[in-house]
Amino acid sequence: MTTATTATTTTTSEKILQCAQTLIVAGGYNGFSYADIAKVVGIRNASIHHHFPSKAQLVQTLVQQYRAAAQNGIAEMERNIADPVRKLQAYAGYWEGCLVNPDSSFCVCAMLAAEMPLLPEEIAVEVRAHFMMFANWLTSVLEDGSKQGRIRLTQAPRREAELILATVHGAMLSARAYGDAKMFAVIIRPVLDRLAA
Repeated sequence: MTTATTATTTTTSEKILQCAQTLIVAGGYNGFSYADIAKVVGIRNASIHHHFPSKAQLVQTLVQQYRAAAQNGIAEMERNIADPVRKLQAYAGYWEGCLVNPDSSFCVCAMLAAEMPLLPEEIAVEVRAHFMMFANWLTSVLEDGSKQGRIRLTQAPRREAELILATVHGAMLSARAYGDAKMFAVIIRPVLDRLAA
């Protein structure tokens, strides 16, 4: 029996998007230019413009793909984890794991949200959609958990969902500010422990 192996090749547009993500995580929307990407990827600025005519279009595409990946991650959790408390722990655990990787150590959409007043509207719309997607999912997890007697709510599920979302992003920010990934768990665990019935 033979095993066929297929080599995965990364296209130029994928390399551009990966580089843009790393640069946004490091310094936000206004912290990079096409010249920065060109240096890292090893192409000319004109080549980037061929794939993404404007920076706004590049970042809009990146956020759309980022949100699609997050939706796939949520779908995977829904398929594999039945317990609502464990879903919340897995959600927090995903971000905790990201903190040790410089390319993903901060949520791209949270970084962009900090610059919301300066973002082109097409990007702002995508960032809002990302936050809404997570808030909606967290609300449904909390509602299910409350019905099952697994989660103890002290306020409406939507308000609790927004609190979790804000705490996760705030914990990322604190971990970055202190230069200590362990700060994430210190901040998020009490919130999740409070909800577990």
